[in-house]
Amino acid sequence: MTTELIWTNRFAKLGEKFYTRLQPQALPQPYWISQNQAVARELGLEQRWFDSQEVLNALSGSGVLPGSDPLASVYSGHQFGQWAGQLGDGRAILLGELQTPSGADSSSYEVQLKGAGKTPYSRMGDGRAVLRSSIREYLCSEAMHGLGIPTTKALCLTGSDAKVVREEIETAAVVTRVAPSFIRFGHFEHFSYNDMHVELKALADDVIDSFYPECRQSTKFGANPYTALLQAVSERTAHLMAAWQAVGFCHGVMNTDNMSILGLTIDYGPFQFLDAFDPAHICNHSDSQGRYAYNKQPNIAYWNLFCLGQALLPLIGEQDHALAALEPYKAIFPAALQARMLAKLGLNHATPDSQALVENTFKLLAANKVDYTIFWRRLCSFTPQSGHEPLRDLFFDRESFNAWALQYSELIRQENQGPRVDLMLKHNPKYVLRNHLGEEAIRAAKLKDYTKLHTLLGVLQAPYDEHPAFESLAGFPPDWASGIEISCSS
Repeated sequence: MTTELIWTNRFAKLGEKFYTRLQPQALPQPYWISQNQAVARELGLEQRWFDSQEVLNALSGSGVLPGSDPLASVYSGHQFGQWAGQLGDGRAILLGELQTPSGADSSSYEVQLKGAGKTPYSRMGDGRAVLRSSIREYLCSEAMHGLGIPTTKALCLTGSDAKVVREEIETAAVVTRVAPSFIRFGHFEHFSYNDMHVELKALADDVIDSFYPECRQSTKFGANPYTALLQAVSERTAHLMAAWQAVGFCHGVMNTDNMSILGLTIDYGPFQFLDAFDPAHICNHSDSQGRYAYNKQPNIAYWNLFCLGQALLPLIGEQDHALAALEPYKAIFPAALQARMLAKLGLNHATPDSQALVENTFKLLAANKVDYTIFWRRLCSFTPQSGHEPLRDLFFDRESFNAWALQYSELIRQENQGPRVDLMLKHNPKYVLRNHLGEEAIRAAKLKDYTKLHTLLGVLQAPYDEHPAFESLAGFPPDWASGIEISCSS
């Protein structure tokens, strides 16, 4: 089966200033932890493909699949607002691009091993990933895809009993993750800050030709395709931020080297889905200043886009053009978020009254520390005529809730529309990857029991469905969940 794979190595063709060729480092005595059949089918891989020892070895760093060209890419970036200089793939190795089956939806995906050993960019790291963080990334990338949010995906997860030292001694794992591209803002910053403008142009040309060909036809900004690229990335990022905020997702470490040039959610570390709604929630215990708090994410994204604009300035030429290319973000993000919030409320029309309702909803949730996901799912059963006690029970300030319910009921009556439930059920997931659910799967996996992992994966891939056999996964977090600490090593 392995010889039938069709690989290309587009990134490798950019030249050796972009990467270092290297071989992955083998995990001793590797074993399968999980195989994601949904992603495998998308790549045209059959179940029996995973049965090969050759495949297990290759996806745990012990060999190379025929046709792949392993490399680690170099990039730079701003970390926690400070220029960090050269970074790069410190524990990620790109195997190449795997072509999906021919047909109307044919495309290609970069395939990358995360945790397959040291690279020249590992700095003081060991190049490994631990089981805990690997499970979190594996599950969350699929959870985000299930929610309809642009993201990298995970093909499989392999493990080993090899010991890795983090805050404690843990076991090693490798995530095989896929995406149309893993190119980040930081790739552009690297070449721009080092005055490598030939390489900067080559990278930008490759991204435009591969993913943004419409930028070649743009007539804006003096028909400069690089300015058009900056605007296109800004627009995608605006929609991504709206999706994050609407579902209550906290990334935790939005450095420029963790921002995708394709507007994907990338690099799952100290992420979290909100439990009790707190706009200023900080999910990353390494973020002592709260730079990446939930309510700061949209502005941080714009700041990161500004850094990307600076990096592209040698190609754009005019600073005013770069600033103009960023400007659509300021309009697209609030409009996209408003549209998502109205859908969550089951409303079709944006009016001053509906805008006020959205703002009041956020204020009410924050004041009462209401569970974010459960509120929105229970809201799907709300009608002006019902007693809506299950919803009211989420609030300790009943009077404020009653006033809000009257405001909401009046808007529903004004719209005079048909059933809203279908719209709301498609925008208010029942299941998200809460920290305690991931932790329970991790604890079981450490004992080589992967039942919870696979159950959770299946539910998260269809988070808007009811899954009546797994109601417990949609419940309130236990008291101990608040004690889970996640950091940049998570």
